Amino acid sequence: MCLLLFGLKTCKSFPFILAANRDEFYQRPTTAMDFWPDNPSILAGRDREHSGTWFGINTRGSFAALTNYRDLSTLKQKAPSRGDIIVEFLNFKGDIPDFLAQLKRKSSHYNGFNLLLGDSGNLYWFSNQTNIITPVPPGIHGISNHLMDTPWPKVTSGKKALAKAIDTDQLDFATLFELLSDSSRPLDSQLPDTGIGLEWEQILSPLFIQSPSYGTRSSIAMGITPQGQIKVTERTYYPEKTAPHEDRYFSLYPEKS
Repeated sequence: MCLLLFGLKTCKSFPFILAANRDEFYQRPTTAMDFWPDNPSILAGRDREHSGTWFGINTRGSFAALTNYRDLSTLKQKAPSRGDIIVEFLNFKGDIPDFLAQLKRKSSHYNGFNLLLGDSGNLYWFSNQTNIITPVPPGIHGISNHLMDTPWPKVTSGKKALAKAIDTDQLDFATLFELLSDSSRPLDSQLPDTGIGLEWEQILSPLFIQSPSYGTRSSIAMGITPQGQIKVTERTYYPEKTAPHEDRYFSLYPEKS
């Protein structure tokens, strides 16, 4: 993913709520969210180039989302795929801190990333830019291509929109998809400088990205109810087709161990 907006213990109907956009080159082959035929315990989309994923849930109720940390000066040309990290986590049988302790020892091998890991009672953020295992405090948070809650314009505006949506306490996923569709651009003076040049900083600045070659390919709306039910919808966008998007709905309760 390239934008994660989430609330922890801020909404009665969903003690955890997530709204996220995945941005990618249009030509990169992708499979939409589903249970994987070769690993049925995983529900996720799939990058057909490296077989990893950017967001996924397993049938035990654990979930993971990853964003890239954007800094061209530290880019490694032969680094392993960051999408493999989520697959490793969803297959992991231990608890989240144990997984992150193992990941911490090898995190420098990867290009920069943020990782959000959770289950029914825990939520952690980890970035290989800090190498600190951080329990997420209650509240509304955002992660783009820098550290958690870095006040990039899209993170700041997205958090405000999510707070407004939650404030009604009648939150539905249509509201989340609406706020994720915001394509307005901030002023140039508000943009970060991540080494990609002003034109690309402008292109990448909205919550919903559109350009001839790169943009928002899909959005995720996910909520966990007080009873532990996980509800998730993936919306895939087809700018070149008559139908602008396709939604895929899933609902599951964690398997009892």
